[in-house]
Amino acid sequence: MKKRDFFVHKSSYVDKNAVVGKGSKIWHYSHIFKNARIGKNCRIGQNVVVHSTAILGNNVKVQNNVSVYDGVILEDDVFCGPSCVFTNVINARAAISRNTADYFKKTLVKKGATIGANATIICGHTIGRFAFIGAGAVVTRDIPDYALVYGNPAGLKGWMCECGEKIRFKKNSGSCSSCAKKYKITKNKVSKI
Repeated sequence: MKKRDFFVHKSSYVDKNAVVGKGSKIWHYSHIFKNARIGKNCRIGQNVVVHSTAILGNNVKVQNNVSVYDGVILEDDVFCGPSCVFTNVINARAAISRNTADYFKKTLVKKGATIGANATIICGHTIGRFAFIGAGAVVTRDIPDYALVYGNPAGLKGWMCECGEKIRFKKNSGSCSSCAKKYKITKNKVSKI
């Protein structure tokens, strides 16, 4: 029997055929479904569920009480705050079974994005690279790279650096006061210089 190169707390379950990368840690009362894919050096908090077609890249952090449903893809370095919510069916009904891949809408969270505590991500949308979703926000549309959004529905409130600090813009260029990375803004799209 091959020795595991990742940690699973004794109260958690990792189903057969789930893939968990080297150095990852799965904490108390979590369940990783068969065929789920979790990358290297991920941290899966207490009471987390990762469904069969969910994919987590490397160095992903999923805090307590999060369900990563079928159709959700979290790229490398994504942070999911405590009790954030992903949906995967847009028109759920208890009396009508929509538990098939035909009804699941994909949600893509790109590299380095942060989702704050108790935020809700409505399925079928993309959250851009290094975007920052504020605590309690309700995301109902695609979010651009580096965007800072919060509220219900989540609205654009500014722009965030890759290091997690707000970018200060003067006209079309800006920089981070913490790490000094430089950015430009063109037609409401931010890119690193």
